[in-house]
Amino acid sequence: MNQKLLIVDDDEEIRTQMKWALAADYDVILAGDRASAVEAFQEARPLVVLLDMGLPPRPADPEEGLATLAELLSLDSLTKVIVVTGQGERAVGHRAVGAGGAYLFMAKPVDTEELKIHLKQAFHIAELEREYRAMQNAQRPDAFEGMIGSSPVMRTMFDTIRKVATTDAPVLLLGESGTGKEMAAQAIHQSSARKKGPFIAINCSAIPETLLESELFGHEKGSFTGAHAQCKGRFESAVGGTLFLDEIGEIPLPLQVKLLRFLQEQCIERVGGRQSIEIDARIIAATNADLKKGMMAGTFREDLYYRLAVIKISLPALREREDDVRLLAQYFLNRFSEKEGKTGLAFDQDAVRALSRNTWPGNVRQLENCVRHAVIMASGKRVTVRDLELPTPTPGSSGTTLKDAREHLEKTMIINALRKHGGKVAPAAAELDVGRPTLYDLMDKLGIKRE
Repeated sequence: MNQKLLIVDDDEEIRTQMKWALAADYDVILAGDRASAVEAFQEARPLVVLLDMGLPPRPADPEEGLATLAELLSLDSLTKVIVVTGQGERAVGHRAVGAGGAYLFMAKPVDTEELKIHLKQAFHIAELEREYRAMQNAQRPDAFEGMIGSSPVMRTMFDTIRKVATTDAPVLLLGESGTGKEMAAQAIHQSSARKKGPFIAINCSAIPETLLESELFGHEKGSFTGAHAQCKGRFESAVGGTLFLDEIGEIPLPLQVKLLRFLQEQCIERVGGRQSIEIDARIIAATNADLKKGMMAGTFREDLYYRLAVIKISLPALREREDDVRLLAQYFLNRFSEKEGKTGLAFDQDAVRALSRNTWPGNVRQLENCVRHAVIMASGKRVTVRDLELPTPTPGSSGTTLKDAREHLEKTMIINALRKHGGKVAPAAAELDVGRPTLYDLMDKLGIKRE
């Protein structure tokens, strides 16, 4: 379908000529005054408007045209309005473009070929701006590069990552196990100019000390028993991209020296080699240990710490971002229920409260595994505390509010009444002195299954 162009002019002959000249390229809509222009604009939402300044009821006065311009832009500020003025009204044209917000102005008589060039540019810019806005709106406000969170502390961290990604400076990620340090490193990489390069991750605590040096720096043929061929290490694999060193505090002191040399000179040597190899890779390190204690104990070099910690980012524990627990839990529930073919699952009220009150020592990783287990174990459409394998919240427990206590009491009374009457809602509602619709609503709210 052709792009929509609204032409606003009080002269019917000019409108007809313009439509005849432009109809092959655009879906032309015509209007002769402000009211009809606004009505047509609201219905068609054109990307570009061609607007004459002399409109009724005072065609000789540009104020009606300026008022129309203001009203159209108030409806959609991204619309590109090309203003048409008389030869002696250049000041009006400048006013329309300056304070009025018009895209540009053209003087009468309008050259058709010149107009076509300007229209093509205007449509192109309008489409680009709308695509950019759509991209921004499509991006979840509570997500960034795979990380989920809407709490203030997470929004601050997302902003920090965006800023850090614009540089090549080393980054040190600090946080408890399970807080998502590798995801944060990937977010930095994906937001950087290196995103088309490799992202190489290695857990320094998962590889024996005797093999870690070769794994990181590579080795030459015959450099040790079993080295039957030359082998490149992780540093060389990360050229043009990012090398993520997880659990950096576990690197032994001799390797810390080699890592420090790389950070200073951007060069490495393979095990058993003498050739200095220049490496273009960004370093992101992470740890859940206190490196400053390691420095005091002599197990971690102070100069290496300050080379790695040019920028430090602390990832918050899940207990510090309580607002995100339900958000994350729902995200994992949707993901795993779809994977397991159990669509339509929802947490019952006790499960929601249990999720909120747990301290999550294993952080996001523990929550993810907990919800995955619950999805597998759930037998109905409601995920229960038993499915989650979490303690059932009871009134009087730490953190219970009056609202929680009231809901617990309501749930207990409803369940007892239903059991007394064999699951029949009508007599249970009568005993509780509520109507059946009210009781159904309460049952749904409190996660009580209908028999």
